[in-house]
Amino acid sequence: MMTERDDAMETPFRRTVAGARGEQDDAELDALDRLRAAIARRAEEEDLLDVAYRDLDSPLGRLLLAATPVGLVRVAFPVEDPDAVLETLAGQVSPRVLYAPARLDRVARELEEYFVGRRHAFDVPVDLQLAHGFRRAVLERLVEVPYAGTVSYGELAARVGNPRAVRAVGTACALNPVPLVVPCHRVVRSDGTPGAYRGGPDAKRRLLALEAAR
Repeated sequence: MMTERDDAMETPFRRTVAGARGEQDDAELDALDRLRAAIARRAEEEDLLDVAYRDLDSPLGRLLLAATPVGLVRVAFPVEDPDAVLETLAGQVSPRVLYAPARLDRVARELEEYFVGRRHAFDVPVDLQLAHGFRRAVLERLVEVPYAGTVSYGELAARVGNPRAVRAVGTACALNPVPLVVPCHRVVRSDGTPGAYRGGPDAKRRLLALEAAR
């Protein structure tokens, strides 16, 4: 386990709060940024960076993005505890987790383009190792739902090959580790109402409205 992991995992979000309270000055923040960058470079050079993460400001609030060498493995919404998300990644993927935003620059850029309506499909590679079995099959079909389109939970269950598994489809969407990029917000109830969402019902309504307006 990398000895820097605990500090590197916790710093960005706690640093943001502390900075807002005036508890750290700009010089201290710059020094922390340089230290994290040096640690990330060294880990990358020595092939020790299994999970890189960064935060991203968005119209939905601050998102946490995480990626493995395979691709994007996690997108977390503001309603989720970032420290808990990182601890889960350390336990389920690898304890070698570091704040290394450069690995996620492309993901951040595509998400920013999506939020301003310039991108209707994502090109970044995705790592679905956190989803297994039926859940993974649901996510693999979800990427086929086009921008500004919707599908009901029942229709998606049928596409996966199990029309009766409506509840299981709902669970798969609720536990989708890479929302936005794998667009579970496009899955709605049979009556057309949005339904539940990992980022909260308001976030789901805002995403559907964003896409409908383009």
